[in-house]
Amino acid sequence: MPLEAVMIIVDNSESSRNGDYAPTRFEAQADAVNVVFQNVVQGNPESSVGLMSMGGKGPEVLVTLTTDQGKILEGLHRTKKKIQGSAHLATGIQVAGLALKHRQNKSQRQRIVVFVCSPIEEDESDLVKLAKRMKKNTVSVDFVLFGDVEDDTNEKKLKAFTDVFSGTEGNNLIVIPPSGKLLSDQLISTPLLLGEAAPSGAGGDVGGGAGGDFGEFGFDPSTDPELALALRMSMEEERARQEKMAREEEEAAKKTTLESVQEEGESAPLLNDKKDEGKKDGDKDADQMDVDKS
Repeated sequence: MPLEAVMIIVDNSESSRNGDYAPTRFEAQADAVNVVFQNVVQGNPESSVGLMSMGGKGPEVLVTLTTDQGKILEGLHRTKKKIQGSAHLATGIQVAGLALKHRQNKSQRQRIVVFVCSPIEEDESDLVKLAKRMKKNTVSVDFVLFGDVEDDTNEKKLKAFTDVFSGTEGNNLIVIPPSGKLLSDQLISTPLLLGEAAPSGAGGDVGGGAGGDFGEFGFDPSTDPELALALRMSMEEERARQEKMAREEEEAAKKTTLESVQEEGESAPLLNDKKDEGKKDGDKDADQMDVDKS
């Protein structure tokens, strides 16, 4: 997996108290946050994850970028006590973008994952402008829209946002309606975690790119998401190993080539020729001296 800095934004508005996802929407997304964290960190040990909330009086950075899952769990526990008000989606994304801008490792790709389970108050036009700003700053944004909603307004607004990133990697809109399954289990088989290996339409995806179908393994990843994730991790590790071996072989070949090249003017035969010329000149001088004596 790529080297990433990921800010996860949780929805801790009043809507997150709803019980259409057992035990509540907030608890369901808390489990999903842990799955996303593990996927990012296990995919690349140098990647890091931060946590934010966007409900209540306004967005709050709960945990700065870290590889310590304990800090993420502690941040979720604190947020559970602050469920109130409405969600501030646009402001939350802007704050997350600012947090990513100040990441220590500038080689990390910037990414924001937003969980949404409450009505979006921002206008579609404002969200499109924000999406263009995020794209300009090379920040990808993934949405997880879940919960039972009365209409498709949220989906339309978020789709307009992700459409700005059309043709770029990531930037998925994952729509997961209520069901008997855990939110975290349904998330495993989506492009958010499987990336290009996710099947088309996995997890209700409507806005992100989906790729291969695991046809070579002869199974549908949506039927066994845990196995699909394990296979994907294995393929990523094997690809990284092969790339490392190729680099090592290339460096060894370059080293061998450099050692075999002799610079012009410094070969052994040329030095021997100079010594022979010196001997010949010395012999001529000695012969001349013998002639003078006689």
